[in-house]
Amino acid sequence: MSVGSTNSEAMTLAHDGDPGHLWITAGEQLSGRGRRGRGWTSPPGNLYASALMIDPAPPAALSSLPLVVAVAVRDAIAACGLPEGAQLKIKWPNDILLNDAKCCGMLLESQNLRGGSIAVVFGCGINIVTYPDPGLYSATALNREGIAATPETLFLHLARAFDDALALWDCGRGIGAIRERWLADAQGIGEAITVNLANERVEGLFEGIDPHGILLLRTGNGTLRPISAGDLFFDTSNIGGGTASAREQQE
Repeated sequence: MSVGSTNSEAMTLAHDGDPGHLWITAGEQLSGRGRRGRGWTSPPGNLYASALMIDPAPPAALSSLPLVVAVAVRDAIAACGLPEGAQLKIKWPNDILLNDAKCCGMLLESQNLRGGSIAVVFGCGINIVTYPDPGLYSATALNREGIAATPETLFLHLARAFDDALALWDCGRGIGAIRERWLADAQGIGEAITVNLANERVEGLFEGIDPHGILLLRTGNGTLRPISAGDLFFDTSNIGGGTASAREQQE
């Protein structure tokens, strides 16, 4: 089945009164979108799925949900079986890297509903058979790296892993445990990185994240700088100004 966007479909259901706890999946997205309004081509053969949640936690705890979804998606891909030597890492804020190339992206959106509830939609696109033309980030697909996944089997693993991660998060009360899981599989902790912000580019050591998922960058003068949004690069030799390609996947 083709849809415009699984996230849009889920949010429409929320405004129509759906209580949540459901998934929307599609074989193809005709108007997929990514973080910061970036477009994303969504051809058949990959997994496109969005989960709808209504009031999943107190508003103050929602900022840590990107850590939850990153842990869940990484676990779902790993459950398909990793070839010997394969590296599956989380790239801040919530990308997944397979052998140093981007294999999926995620998009979290929230909207206020009539009556005061908050609808939160977690959408992801996971490359199984095809991947986008490389922009500033290299990309790959699971089958290309020797992971024998299908959209159907991967979705089953995703739904289970997401339930497990939500239970561990416990409406925000378990953020410490989620943060530990995130850090255990994070790419680049302690390494030199570059982050492209809206109006500048900063460099330093990646010291980790705070409990809300804010990146902690140790700059050259020793200052610890918190960064809430930006495009992170590990290989600084190929970085130009600006932000990532408009064809970048959902994050």
